Amino acid sequence: MNVYRRLFPFLRPYLFPHFFTAVLCMLAFSATNGALPFLVQHVFDDIFAQKNVQALRILPLLILGTFLLRGLVNFGHTFLMEYVGLRIVTDLRNALNAHLQSLSLAYFHRTPTGTILSRVTNDTTMVREALTQSSASILCDATTLIALIIVAFLKDWFLASLTLIVFPVTIFPLTQLYRKMRSSSKRGQNSLGLLTALLQETIQGNRVVKAFGMEAYERERFAKENRRLFQHSLKAGRLRSFVPPMVEFVAAFGVAAVVWYGGSSVISGERTQGAFVAFLTAMLLLYEPFKHLTRTNAALQNGLAAAERLFEVFDQKSEVEERPHAQPLTGIRQRIRFTEVSFRYQQEWVLQNINLEIRAGEVVALVGPSGGGKSTLADLIPRFYDVNTGHITIDGVDVRDFTLQSLRAQIAVVTQFTFLFNDTVRNNIAYGAPARPLEEVIAAARAAHAHEFIMSLPHGYDTEIGELGVRLSGGQRQRLAIARALLKNAPILILDEATSSLDNESERFVQAAVEELMVGRTVLVIAHRLSTIQQADRILVVVGGQIVEEGCHDELLAHNAQYRKLYDLQFHTLSLQ
Repeated sequence: MNVYRRLFPFLRPYLFPHFFTAVLCMLAFSATNGALPFLVQHVFDDIFAQKNVQALRILPLLILGTFLLRGLVNFGHTFLMEYVGLRIVTDLRNALNAHLQSLSLAYFHRTPTGTILSRVTNDTTMVREALTQSSASILCDATTLIALIIVAFLKDWFLASLTLIVFPVTIFPLTQLYRKMRSSSKRGQNSLGLLTALLQETIQGNRVVKAFGMEAYERERFAKENRRLFQHSLKAGRLRSFVPPMVEFVAAFGVAAVVWYGGSSVISGERTQGAFVAFLTAMLLLYEPFKHLTRTNAALQNGLAAAERLFEVFDQKSEVEERPHAQPLTGIRQRIRFTEVSFRYQQEWVLQNINLEIRAGEVVALVGPSGGGKSTLADLIPRFYDVNTGHITIDGVDVRDFTLQSLRAQIAVVTQFTFLFNDTVRNNIAYGAPARPLEEVIAAARAAHAHEFIMSLPHGYDTEIGELGVRLSGGQRQRLAIARALLKNAPILILDEATSSLDNESERFVQAAVEELMVGRTVLVIAHRLSTIQQADRILVVVGGQIVEEGCHDELLAHNAQYRKLYDLQFHTLSLQ
């Protein structure tokens, strides 16, 4: 019931006139089922028994009219339910995507992409079946069942009692079966999410798979998960398959009792042939919606299991939230300051007691061994994560007191893992500001030394670059990312291994463009190549989540400590040996 309560807001906008009209059509269709036994009785009693010619002329027209009405209302019900169902799926996907966009990076780091894709695509479709198709079918069958029960009791209350006595026997076992169905369905949907994640991973990493000759290994991994999905699906299918024969078998007792007792009463003359055949028709029609209800309920359990998975996503809270009275950030005038900042992803501390001041217009470089916390430190400024202890301020105001949009609008980020969209070169450079004129896009590309190779592409700035920019080289992708940051023209710049994918010639050009970009801006540079940061105002050596050294290039060399070791490893390896 709680699941339906949470799903109802998605149905509410379409209750009137679409859903309401569909229900009316469905009720009309169900009501005509109750007329069929009366038509059958008149055929037997008026035409076959009494040879009534007038009835012979009227009854065919009544039959045609009845089935024409059934066809029209059935079309109206089916089409309107299809419309409502598709609208609900659309709204669910929009709401789910909007919620996903509001979640922090931590959620995406711990949740496989394929699992998220499965919930947005597959689970929403299954919810549609639960909310509209299955629910409408249950309502339709229940209405038909009630109408036929009323007709059965009007025709013969004793035979009707014999017919219905078997129904309560099936309720308890069906309830147990449906509970197991929903559980199996949920496990199957979880397995499908893992399978999707595995497939997405191997497709995107196909170059690595082939380079290491791991095709057979990946085939086996996929087959193993596929077998698990098969087993879950088979168990759910076995439970679903057991329901109809169980209902059929139980119903057979009622049918047998009615045929025996009713047939005896016709032979003895207590009932007419037409009355008995009419009742038999009502009884057979009555069992059909009951059996259909059991099948539909099985599909409903799948949809409810999918809904539970969707609400697991909706219930996720962002670990980075905007405060109620957050203010806009319009720029940096004085400094960015870290005060006693510590941060951990789960149990292990990544940063501990960081105290750091970056003055406006200053270029600060972070160096140190991999895994030391350099990128994490930079990620805390735009609030990709929030600190666990301490605070970060810009001009004396905690970054958590700024609106997220205005904070991130003042920061441009270029990382070593270049992400480009399956779009045109122009749209990738102008990402976040699609209305910027082409002249500004070209100017940014020139500054990043990308204009020449862009013009050599088949359609220049309108060239589609493929998923993740696969049609470009690594250096070309990196220069587009730098052009994107240049076009943003933000006062705070974070460069995380921004030149790592460039060849020596491209690196010289881009380094010159980046140095020009640094003028008048507050810059945080993360680098492993010490040659790229020797001109920084300050260099911080980060080891084990702590700042262990600080100074300019010459000062740190003179200290003959951690920075000197890093420098010697890069430039004097042979002499150290």
